[in-house]
Amino acid sequence: MLLVFIGFSQDLTAQTVPAKQVRNQQQAWLGYFNQTRLSNRWGVWLDLHARRTDDFLDRWSTLIVRPGLTYYVSDQVRITAGYAYARLYPANPPVGNAEPLVRPEHRFWQQINWLGHFKRLHLNQWIRAEERNIRKTLGNELADGYAFNYRFRYMITVQVPLKGDTPKPGVPNFVLQDEIHVNAGKQITYNYFDQNRFFVGVAYPFSKTFTAQLGYMNLFQQQASGSTFVNNHAIRLFLFHNLNFVKP
Repeated sequence: MLLVFIGFSQDLTAQTVPAKQVRNQQQAWLGYFNQTRLSNRWGVWLDLHARRTDDFLDRWSTLIVRPGLTYYVSDQVRITAGYAYARLYPANPPVGNAEPLVRPEHRFWQQINWLGHFKRLHLNQWIRAEERNIRKTLGNELADGYAFNYRFRYMITVQVPLKGDTPKPGVPNFVLQDEIHVNAGKQITYNYFDQNRFFVGVAYPFSKTFTAQLGYMNLFQQQASGSTFVNNHAIRLFLFHNLNFVKP
């Protein structure tokens, strides 16, 4: 009787819990980051993103504009708050000649960012909170109202100059980075884990204010269903432009 009950429970579980499905994609990410320090305590932040997907460049994935205002606690610690506007393209290509349903997102964000180094290891870490308002959909059309959820992110970047102890113009740097995203809120049911981004690449400082970073990123993301995952293999090019108007 016990064996029959166990067998019945296994059959019921197989029917109610969908099997894990992993879909592979190839993406290309282009990002521009600007941090401008205006005074000892205040500065501005701006980052822009253009992302393509399917065979790296086949169609749009995401567009983001994210400005912010930064308060410098010290040279190593800074707090930033701002607003982001995103255009979210569908995960799957539209059928036939149909136009893709693009969902707008209005996102408020706050982060604390701190820098440090140990001998040749240069660290950059941040904790970021996001309040996401994503437009609802009904079938293949935009619906009234927005779905809301929180997202929390932690990122750590390790940078090692290939020559010397300090990053300087003309000397490449090895870069290793990981960032994890966690969802929260009433509308999150199955995907409290959102995604993890692992990056390895090379940064090249062209000057004291401008650096290019190129490499490979693996983005593993859980979808809202909880049983579907997307494994993205991405080529990532980020451009960093840092300006400082404070007199030394």
